[in-house]
Parts: sequence; C-alpha cells; structure tokens
Amino acid sequence: MPMELLPEWMAGLEEEDVAFIKRFILASGSLKEVAGQYGVTYPTVRLRLDRLIQKIKLVEDTAADPYIATIKRLAMNEKLDLDTAKVLIAAYKKTRSQGVP
Repeated sequence: MPMELLPEWMAGLEEEDVAFIKRFILASGSLKEVAGQYGVTYPTVRLRLDRLIQKIKLVEDTAADPYIATIKRLAMNEKLDLDTAKVLIAAYKKTRSQGVP
C-alpha cells in the first residue's frame, strides 16, 4: 500500500497541533467540549485555535512570499510584536507594488 503524503499545511504542524485538530473534529467543532477535554477555559481553546489557524495560513503564505512568511513567523513566535509586523509587511508590499527592488 503506497504511503499517502500529508498536505503541506498539515506536514508543517507539530504533533500536539495535529492532536488538537483531531480532538476538535471528534468534538464536532465544539470549542466548549474541547475545553472540557483539556481542562482549560473556552478562551484558552479559542486562542489556541486562532494560533493554529495562523500557523496554517503561514504555511500557505510561505510559498507565496518567504519574506512575509518570515515576518509572520516572528510575530507568531512572539519575537516581534504584531503591530510592528503589520507595519513591516505593509511597507514591504508598498515597495513591491512600486517596483522598487
């Protein structure tokens, strides 16, 4: 039986993230139920889901533009604050749209 390849967005996730996705799916998308399984509050699970969504988007963005992906990764890992990341990305996009190398 041939080994199936994981989608790129999933291959970039940690085992812990994949386990969270599995629990989320088995709970039919109920954040309240997942919060109970982990023994944490709803906002904690919501934050984790939001960060997971950002990770997945980051994998997709990496193929489109490695610079923007790097800025987002730094912000996600809290090495760069979100507002600074937004400013850097906006400036970069403006420079690119003006054709500046």
